[in-house]
Amino acid sequence: MPFAFFPFRLRHALRRAGLGAALTLSAIASAQPAAPAPPPGAARALQQVPGYYHQAIGTLRVTALFDGVVQLPRAQIQGLAPAAIDALLQRRYVPESPQGLQTAVNAYLVHVGGRRVLVDAGTADCFGPGLGQVVANLQAAGVSPAQVDDVLLTHAHPDHLCGVLGADGARAFPTATLWLDDTELRYWEGPEAEARTPKALRFVVGQARRALAPYQAAGQVRSFKPGDAGLPAGIQALASPGHTPGHTSYLIDGGDAQKLLVWGDVVHYHVVQFARPSASFEADVDRVRAIASRRQLLAQAARAGWRVAGAHLPFPGLGHVRAEGAAYAWVPAEFSPLPAVPR
Repeated sequence: MPFAFFPFRLRHALRRAGLGAALTLSAIASAQPAAPAPPPGAARALQQVPGYYHQAIGTLRVTALFDGVVQLPRAQIQGLAPAAIDALLQRRYVPESPQGLQTAVNAYLVHVGGRRVLVDAGTADCFGPGLGQVVANLQAAGVSPAQVDDVLLTHAHPDHLCGVLGADGARAFPTATLWLDDTELRYWEGPEAEARTPKALRFVVGQARRALAPYQAAGQVRSFKPGDAGLPAGIQALASPGHTPGHTSYLIDGGDAQKLLVWGDVVHYHVVQFARPSASFEADVDRVRAIASRRQLLAQAARAGWRVAGAHLPFPGLGHVRAEGAAYAWVPAEFSPLPAVPR
């Protein structure tokens, strides 16, 4: 979860802590309160269609769920000269504002092995009214939160975890089991998380613990280690640490050699980090490991032809990775009809 997500109410606290405007600009822009209703006869703001998209991948039925967008400051891209960043952005026509680069937040519902498995859950109310749309879009797609069997978390940053709670603080997915890598869970439960988080941002640790608590009280949190066989059938955990200590991606088997790789924060700046995988992100806990994880997963996905779903790729964030020499490119999936489902 990028530190740039933090809401506008923390603006002054962050500045007092000396963390600088770079960490607040995108949050201020993305978390502004809703505009007042226009007077009678005035132009009415248009609304986009509900943010969900279905795709069939072998036996899998995948639904991409849109949570919203944020603006990530380009200054948080590390290890690449500004001129090189300029060239990549101009080549790809990436939307850019004074606050930063438009970045989506996505989650994915996967029907696999007779279960409804949600990978990540969005932000809920953690980052202002511009986000937190996962549950509403899930319902618009025809699925009740009570029908979700499992929630697989790539990591415990609030833009992936906060959505497991409803506005009342209760479990948004009352019958679901939450799955989280053992290293990741121990990190957020222990003192290391607070020690490695700037003082003004330590509320993030509290958010993670608050989101997990109702599920832990109900006995609905399960941890695992990469390679464990206890995950829902057809799902393999792939360790991809660096952004957080226990960051995990999930490889889901759709049969007939068709597989879907769902990664969390392996890529934030898609235009930059596919072309230059060594470009890191300021919020990575361990940038060296984050770069190594990104290189490994990009190479595996390109070589094996896996479908990919990315939490911060342009919605719906489904497609393929193509190798281009020592670099890579993102190939978005085409809009496609769904196969008939027997009644």
